[in-house]
Amino acid sequence: MTEPPAAAAGAEGALSFDLTSRPWIGVLRCNGSEDELSLSEVFAQADDLRQIVGDLATQEFALVRLLLAVAHDALDGPDDAEDWGELWEDPDCFAPVQAYLAQHRDRFDLLHSTAPFMQTAGLRTAKDEVFSLNRIVADVPAGDPFFSARMPDVDRLSFAEAARWVVHVHAYDTSGIKTGMVDDKRVKGGKVYPLGTGWAGGLGGVFVEGKTLRETLLLNLVAADTEGLRFSPDDLPAWRRKPCGPGSDERSATGLRDLYTWQSRRVRLHCDADGVHGVVLGYGDPLASRNMHDQEPMTSWRRSPAQEKKLGQSPVYLPLEHDPARSAWRGIAALVADRLESGGGSEAAPRLRPGILEWVARLVTDRHLPRHSLIRTRLVGVSYGTQQSVIDEVVDDRLEMPVVLLHQQDRKYAQQAVAAAEEADRAVRILGDLATDLARAVGSEEEGPKSAARTTGFDALEYPYRQWLAEMAKASDPFEHRQAWQREVRGTVNRLGDRLIAAAGDAAWEGRVYTDRKNVTHWLNTGLADRWFRGRLARELADPDAADSGGRPDTDQPATEAKVQA
Repeated sequence: MTEPPAAAAGAEGALSFDLTSRPWIGVLRCNGSEDELSLSEVFAQADDLRQIVGDLATQEFALVRLLLAVAHDALDGPDDAEDWGELWEDPDCFAPVQAYLAQHRDRFDLLHSTAPFMQTAGLRTAKDEVFSLNRIVADVPAGDPFFSARMPDVDRLSFAEAARWVVHVHAYDTSGIKTGMVDDKRVKGGKVYPLGTGWAGGLGGVFVEGKTLRETLLLNLVAADTEGLRFSPDDLPAWRRKPCGPGSDERSATGLRDLYTWQSRRVRLHCDADGVHGVVLGYGDPLASRNMHDQEPMTSWRRSPAQEKKLGQSPVYLPLEHDPARSAWRGIAALVADRLESGGGSEAAPRLRPGILEWVARLVTDRHLPRHSLIRTRLVGVSYGTQQSVIDEVVDDRLEMPVVLLHQQDRKYAQQAVAAAEEADRAVRILGDLATDLARAVGSEEEGPKSAARTTGFDALEYPYRQWLAEMAKASDPFEHRQAWQREVRGTVNRLGDRLIAAAGDAAWEGRVYTDRKNVTHWLNTGLADRWFRGRLARELADPDAADSGGRPDTDQPATEAKVQA
């Protein structure tokens, strides 16, 4: 990427960095080259761009949401699926964005004297402190800077970099105690106590990627008549609202445009003509995530029995955050679950798939998208640590799947995809149990071998599952397609089991007596562990040639012949 020039001098010598015309958004072009573009250029060239490229995946997610807020507001829509279809067919669909950006140019000036982009002019602490840029640059972990190329501090940022991190800090800033700002009524003893992370930080972020950035933006451009999502005529993005003061505006979100640009922090950059050298950062507008599923479409949702009991209301939905230890394919149920699949009667669904995927499902059902085409679902999120005061891990994953999985009137494809992932999960658990039994047979520590075997199992099945899932787009019979998957899992996990057994050594073959959790003693060696393993795997995956399981059920209770007589 080329380094953007320093700020230009505006009226009366004031510094200016116009984000509508100055390059600041990293992009990957369709030819594989990288570049930095202005807001105007991103929309003008969207069909020639592959994707946004951020310093972190979370920055990319935050920037995509900002672009969607611009598009929704500039197009004032789409109103319905037919309106969306016209945009999809129009190669120049984002032409109105140029006039829109020109109209609101002042609010996109990063260094504006009274309304700087996503900042609060004059923001200050009682002691007029200016803090290190580490506070907004998320790839410099607080207290643990040695895994960053910027170690140990960020002394200076270009205006382009600073603009990206300003967008990111509103979305993903950590919680914790923050320095209080002058005129913020929440200040106690010079501090504001924890009010939670940035809005996107509490989400298990999900969006759909197309072949180009134009397709990506359109696929995530939800129509105003979408069932299950609430739209308001008063919905506005941050730059069309009155500039924020130091405290909280104490208001609720009005819709997509508001949420995509939610001002969860108060920020003020300190700079000179060559770049940004410091920042003032405090809390902005807090926003509770409870039951926001009718406004926030870019996350899955889960029912919370604990919150329902606490609040005395039902249902209560909370965002389903991503588990860094669990790949996207293993969590496919949360992506394809239909809100109508409630488990019977009028009971509310235990989880809701992202509104973005509900929208794509509608496009498939209404035949705006081909039934057997593939879409790539992108998952982005953050795992926080120590009371959400630090970022522990960033989640970034993709899952390519046929859009038929989202079809609202034909659920059998989605059901088979979920069942296949669950079968893989159970088969890997059986492999972990084999590793546990082999460790018991020699009297060694059990948890380490079990965890290593499960990791190996999931790694071995991940690519085959992703390939099998993509091929489902061409499958005429999803049930037969799942049977092919079962054969794949049986073969893969059996081979992994062979390796564990071969590596167990002579001591495991000789075996030993061990005492289970019920204080019953048993004899266990490799031969018996192998028999249990094959039987359980064959039973779990419905192998018509399943061998005798050796009598071992799914608990610690052993085969009868293995019990040691007192």
